[in-house]
Amino acid sequence: MSGPLSAILRKELRLELRSLAALPAMLLFAVSLFVLAHFTLNRSVLEGDLASGVLWIALLLAALLGANRLFVADVEQGGLEGLMLAPVQRSVLLLAKVIVMLVFLVALELVAVPAFAVLLLGPPLGPSLGWLTALLALADIGIALVAVLVSALASRTRARDLFVALIGLPLMLPIAIGAARGSAPLLAFAAHAPAARWPLMIGLYDLILGLIAFALFDFLVEE
Repeated sequence: MSGPLSAILRKELRLELRSLAALPAMLLFAVSLFVLAHFTLNRSVLEGDLASGVLWIALLLAALLGANRLFVADVEQGGLEGLMLAPVQRSVLLLAKVIVMLVFLVALELVAVPAFAVLLLGPPLGPSLGWLTALLALADIGIALVAVLVSALASRTRARDLFVALIGLPLMLPIAIGAARGSAPLLAFAAHAPAARWPLMIGLYDLILGLIAFALFDFLVEE
């Protein structure tokens, strides 16, 4: 499995490095939204629920831009048909796409979270950074799974961008709620950890999404 998986990953990452079709758009969108919030909200700094809402709205909408591009090259250049004919399990392609989306999300957050802190937060994150990183990691898994599912489903439709947004956003709502509620006390610079129910909710939803993705992915990529 590691051989086909590494080959698909190299192909996917090389395509993105050559085309720069997904990641720059994600970064530009998120940072632009933070700049817009900085100049339009009537507050010098944000904290708590408002700061958490702005952060997660930006990250989720930017993730949808990356989801739109996951299967575009495969469909337009015939790569998906070649993968379907190859003696490779569909779960390998699923895992490769999820990992690629996770790479996009981590790269996005490495730029977006510091930009968010500089533009919109007052005190530095400090001790809250560890808990926020854990919430980001849990949320990223669910976002990546949703992105792969809806992108595979929409890959052969004409209104792909609209379809991904209409289907992807509702599926990301539990992640958005859990992540926003969990990170709100962290961005209010409270001394305590987020309530355990929010990370647990995201983790359970990630598990459910993973099982659904494993069960349905074969059908989504078939003609």
